[in-house]
Amino acid sequence: MRHTMDSLSLIREFLQGRLGVEPERVVPEALLEPLGVDSLMALELMFEFEDRFGITLAKGLKAPRTVSEMAGLMDRLRGEHQS
Repeated sequence: MRHTMDSLSLIREFLQGRLGVEPERVVPEALLEPLGVDSLMALELMFEFEDRFGITLAKGLKAPRTVSEMAGLMDRLRGEHQS
């Protein structure tokens, strides 16, 4: 099963919808905190990811600090789930 939305697009959509962050500000090297993503918002984003892709995240995951780390984490989890 292929997912049409990549992780970066999902993060952009989420941050725009929840925090009003312009998508062009959500670039891989951007730090999450200045975009308004605190630890609670990061959790919400990961729950959204779980719902969207039907996977369960491991407990105790280290919180990502950048958009790139968040997208990489999502990609890795999606890859593990598909194999």
